[in-house]
Parts: sequence; structure tokens; C-alpha cells
Amino acid sequence: MRRRKRGPSHGNHDRWMVSYADFITLLFAFFVVLYASSQVDKRKVGKLALAIQVAFQEMGVFQASTTGVPIDTSKPMPFSTAQAIENTERTASLGRIVSRPGGGLGTGVENGDLAQLQSELETALAPEMKRQEIAMHREADGLVISLREVGFFESGSAQMKTASEAAFDRIANMLRLRDYHLQIEGHTDDAPIHNSQFSSNWELSTSRATEIVRLLIVREGFSPDRLSAAGYAEYHPVATNLTTEGRGMNRRVDIVILGHPQAPDTLAQTQAPIPAAIPKPSAAITQTSPSRELKPAVVRDAGARLQH
Repeated sequence: MRRRKRGPSHGNHDRWMVSYADFITLLFAFFVVLYASSQVDKRKVGKLALAIQVAFQEMGVFQASTTGVPIDTSKPMPFSTAQAIENTERTASLGRIVSRPGGGLGTGVENGDLAQLQSELETALAPEMKRQEIAMHREADGLVISLREVGFFESGSAQMKTASEAAFDRIANMLRLRDYHLQIEGHTDDAPIHNSQFSSNWELSTSRATEIVRLLIVREGFSPDRLSAAGYAEYHPVATNLTTEGRGMNRRVDIVILGHPQAPDTLAQTQAPIPAAIPKPSAAITQTSPSRELKPAVVRDAGARLQH
């Protein structure tokens, strides 16, 4: 049987249209996604701005706003109003940060005064520094005087040694002549503690800090609004805890002399009579100072305005 010859096949020259159609579909989907993601839910943004503002005002971070924020969250502000409030608060907060009396180092005059103070302290405390009972260094916030446990505290105790009172008086006498804010920070090593007085390093570090604050107020006559106390336990070491020397350096109480002196209006308020005695604080407040590094801390306020 004779086979039938097939005719020449013709190629399909329209296949490009399938790929082109797929490309157009994907491009359309891409622009739809871009458009959808660019649309802001104004109600949610208004609620978020209101919640953030109210929270910060309750914490005392920002002063009360005069922009007329609606209190009824069921009727949130328009997005344009939220932006205006944000810009106003940002400008006001920047102004407070620049002008606040308890901020970090600023002018060359303050740097020079702290450098002179450091030189005077190093001269007055030369014997203790030679015995490595006191250390001193500069940080961005100011001048730090470290009172190490070996010279000022018995192990596991928050009471200052009687033998160290003379050195403490020398420090207080020099700081009393200047109006800087002082933040007292207690630190420990990472060895767990559990005795009849303290069940953790948190309690030991905080109690040592508040004990120094108490002595500055009662014994040395410092105004309470210049002082604040914080306990950092073992979470802010200056040396390794793997050696005996490093542990000794970590067990300390830091007196942080914050950069700016007090403003004149604050100084006028500090002329109140010094109380004869104050009770040792017993309750902890979980608040940290904004100018210091954000580390885990237990803070006890001794009637002072926290700095950091």
C-alpha cells in the first residue's frame, strides 16, 4: 500500500503572545500590590499616635500637650492632625533635651570643670587609689568614681566600713562645692548570694547604692533632688568574672557625676532644711535614667530626679 506523503508543517508564529500576556498579568499584579501597600489606614494611625502620646505623658517623659488631642479613641484624629502633633512634640522634646540641666556633657566649660574636679579628686584620694580601693574614669555621661567593695563594704553587706568614712568624707566635701547631679549605681560580680539580708545580687547592689544616697543626705547634707540610686547586679561588669582581680573590680558602687550642673531655679529649691534622718528605702521602682546605658536595673529613687 502506498504511503501518503505529509505536507510541510507550518510553524506557529503567535506563541510570543502567550508569554507577553503572562508578563502583562504579572506587571499588573505588581502595581496593584504597590498601590495597596501605599494606602495608610488613617484611623489606625490616629489611634496609634494618641496611644503613644498618652503613654509618654503618663510616664512623665513629655510634658502635657496643648494641641487638643481627642480623648475619645472611638473617634481618632485625622492622619494630618497626627502628623502635626508628632512634629510639635518632636520639636518640644528636642528643646527639652538641649536645655535640660541634668543632661550629658555639653560645653567646653563643663568639660574643663570636670577635668579639674577629676584632678583634685585624684590628688585627694591618691592613697586609696594606690591601694586600688577607688578607681576613676571618664564616660560620655560624666565622671565616674568607683568605690570598690574591698575598701568600702564587707562581703555580702550593704553597710559602709568605718575605716572608709574618711575617704568618703573627702569625696563628699569636694562634690558639695559643685552642683552636679549624682547617680549612685550598685554593681556586683556574678557569684550568687543568699544570706539573711539579701536573696539576690539585685537586692545587694540596690541596697548598697541607696545606702550611699542615705549617707550623702544624712551625713553629708546633700539635697535629695541631686541624687538617684540604681542597682545593676552583675549585668554591668567592667572586668571579667573569671579572675579574682576582675571580680573585685566588678563589686563596686559607682558615683556618676553627671555632666551639667543644676539650673538656677533648681538650686533655689534645694535650700530647704536638711532632714535629721531618713528611713532606708524598702520598695524598688523599675525605672532607669535616660542618659545612662539601658541595662537591666532595679532603681530606688531617693527623692531625686533621675537623670539618664
